[in-house]
Amino acid sequence: MTNAFINFFKEPPFKETIKDENKVKELYTHYRWRIFYSSFIAYIVFHICRKNIAVALPSMGEALHLSNTELGVLGSSLYITYGIGKFVNGVIADKANVRTFLPTALIMSAICNLCFVLSAIFVTPGHVTFFGLPSATVLLWLLCFFWGANGWFQSCGFPPVAKSLSYWFSNSERGTKWSLWSTSHQIGVFSAVMISGYVIQHFGWKAAFYMPAIICIIVGLWLFNRLRDKPQTLGLPDVEKYRNEPSAKSCEEEDKDNRSYFQIFKEHIICNPVIWMLAIAYIFVYIIRFGTEDWLVKYLVEVKHNELTLASSKLSSLALVGAFGAILAGVISDKIYKGNRTPINIIFLICLIMSLLAFAANPASNNFMDFVYAAMIGMFTSGPQMLIGGLCAVESSSKKVASASIGFTGIFGYVGAALSSGGTGFMVDKFGWNGAIAFWLISTAICVLICIILMLYEKYKKKQNS
Repeated sequence: MTNAFINFFKEPPFKETIKDENKVKELYTHYRWRIFYSSFIAYIVFHICRKNIAVALPSMGEALHLSNTELGVLGSSLYITYGIGKFVNGVIADKANVRTFLPTALIMSAICNLCFVLSAIFVTPGHVTFFGLPSATVLLWLLCFFWGANGWFQSCGFPPVAKSLSYWFSNSERGTKWSLWSTSHQIGVFSAVMISGYVIQHFGWKAAFYMPAIICIIVGLWLFNRLRDKPQTLGLPDVEKYRNEPSAKSCEEEDKDNRSYFQIFKEHIICNPVIWMLAIAYIFVYIIRFGTEDWLVKYLVEVKHNELTLASSKLSSLALVGAFGAILAGVISDKIYKGNRTPINIIFLICLIMSLLAFAANPASNNFMDFVYAAMIGMFTSGPQMLIGGLCAVESSSKKVASASIGFTGIFGYVGAALSSGGTGFMVDKFGWNGAIAFWLISTAICVLICIILMLYEKYKKKQNS
């Protein structure tokens, strides 16, 4: 049984390389497109079993008599397991079969959603007690357990996608393909919000969990058919060889640094002040990112008295325009700032503060401007999110520890996500929604301050080296 389980997820062996160049070209053309759209769709669907809770919070909190602090703790359970799992499952995914690993994770995430909603059906607050505990407490623990388990399986989504994009697309094209694929996040949030908003309006809050779960199971089974592991498992040559480009391995061999991985990791990550500043800044980026993504619907329902469908539509504008913000930040930092990412981070974060203030000050009757300001919040959040914990981290470390640098900042990011969920709920309960807005604004301001310190430090180091 154990061997069968291991073999199911184990990387398939390499096949003998196909000699017919026309056949190689035909297969590469077919599978590269297939891998890309499958990965794109997969990550969109992952989100509908993750971001559904953001729309369900108002109805769920009222039905289960949960305070904002308790809802915040519930949301944090996913972010804690996701942050840990992102690193652990990244290591596992390197040796796992993408074709089985990713679809299984998606199906398990769907099962966690089903167990989550079943908990609320079988354990009714105020009706039954378990082991001397109020049933409401038991229910909260169950919800946190299954939502935390969902976070673990959700964290299995990105690593196999990253592996696929790395092996099926070469260095010269990977940046473009990666940036295009990254819009799947915003489309995923948009899809989750629209689907959940619709089904809650017509079938109740529980439908926001079991209907997306059904979709995820169907797509998971489809992905078993669509996905493949490395090109070599199909008898294809390495992608760099196919495109007549130097492989990453050849480039690394040209590097004269023969130190151990741990020594390089220690110098470029543990003892690298830039990475630490980026990681700490990433905490505050994720506080504002997940604060708005997870709580904006509840804010609009309770403060501006929007119908759930209208509030969900406003959140969807945040997600959709966010995709353009990430692309815009990358292009501007390349074309105008010649690869210097810190100035664009500072500009975007200052614009984010202004967008948050404008959104909070906008009267409830002006729905159009709510859409505009929500879109601006999405755009000015997604730029720093993509740069600070991703591109900046890679460029500030060694290429030999590039994945580790992203994993390192990613852990800090999900610490911020957990603080965002619990912290926002706490601030709402203690100080009202103005407290939550203040929490997000202060977090953004701290991130600006860190980026300014980072910019001054970079100038100092550049001057020292000149």
